[in-house]
Amino acid sequence: MSNPSERPLWVCIEKEIQNLEETDLESSRLEATVKSIAAKLDEMDFNVSRTGSKLLQLRWALKARAAAGFSMMAKLNQALDNLTLDDVAYANDAAVKIERELAPNWPVLQEAAYVKDIQQMVEAAKLALLIKEAKTLSQKEGIRYLRERDVATEDILQGLGIDQAKINEVDAELAAEKAELKRVTGLFDAVADKEMDERIKHLLNKDASDELILQVAGVDQGAIDAVKESMKRELEEKKRLAEEEAARKAAEAAGPALDDIPADEMLEYIESIREILEFSDAEEEIRTMCGQSDIPKALVDIAVSEPDKLDELEAQAES
Repeated sequence: MSNPSERPLWVCIEKEIQNLEETDLESSRLEATVKSIAAKLDEMDFNVSRTGSKLLQLRWALKARAAAGFSMMAKLNQALDNLTLDDVAYANDAAVKIERELAPNWPVLQEAAYVKDIQQMVEAAKLALLIKEAKTLSQKEGIRYLRERDVATEDILQGLGIDQAKINEVDAELAAEKAELKRVTGLFDAVADKEMDERIKHLLNKDASDELILQVAGVDQGAIDAVKESMKRELEEKKRLAEEEAARKAAEAAGPALDDIPADEMLEYIESIREILEFSDAEEEIRTMCGQSDIPKALVDIAVSEPDKLDELEAQAES
C-alpha cells in the first residue's frame, strides 16, 4: 500500500483520470467511472468510496476533465518537463507560473494545498535538472556544482551514484576556499582607508589570487594587471638601485685603479706587499693579508699574478 500522505489525493485522482478514454466521461458511463477510480484510490488507502468529500472531489475532477477536453496531469507534466535551469532559479515563481497557466481550466489549483504540492513538484524538477547538469561535468566539479547550489547530501549521493568520501573531499576544498576568502576579505578591509590601487597591491603582496581580488575588491582584471605592472616597475627600479649600490660598494672595497693611486701611496702599498710576499706565497693568504692592510685590489691582483711587475710600478712611482 502507498502512504496517502506521500502522494496528495488530487494527484492520484488526476493520474487515474489521465488514463481515461473520452467514452469513460459520457453520462451513461460516468458513474461506473467514478466507482472504478474510487476503488483504485481505496486500494491506495485514501478511502474515497466511503468519504463524501473525497467522492465529491473526484466528481469535480472528472467534470473539469470533461469540460477541458484534455487531462490536467498531462498538461502539468508537460509544464514540468519544459522547465529549464533558468526557469527554476526561483522555484516558487516557476510554480506560480504553472498554476496560472492551468488555472483557467482548473481554478482549484490556486488553492493553498494545491499550490504547495505544485511547488514541491517544481522543486523535484529543479533537483532533476541540477543532477542532469552535474553529470555533464567531471565528478569533482559535479559535486562542487551541486554543493554550491545547496543540494542535500543524500540527493547528491543518490543522483551521482557516489560515496560519502567523494563529497568529503570536495567539502574540504570548499572549506579551504571559504577560509581563504575570509582571509583575503580581512586583508582588504584592513586597508579600507587606502586608494584602490594600494589595496589591490596589498592583496597581491599577501599572495591573494586574482580571482579572489576580483571578487573581494569588485574591480576588473585590467585594474589588477595595471597594479601588477606598476609593481613590476618598482621591483625593476629596486633591483637597479641595489645593483648600483652593490657595484659602488664593490668599487669602494676594491680601492682606486692603478692610475689613480698617488706615487707616495703606491710606494707604501708595494712595500707592504713585499713584506706579505716574504711571509707567504699562497694566493688566498696574500689576498687576505692585503685586504687587512687596505691595499687596492688592482695591486693585489698584480701581486698574485705578476709580482715582477711591482718593480716596474715602483720605478714609475719613484721617477
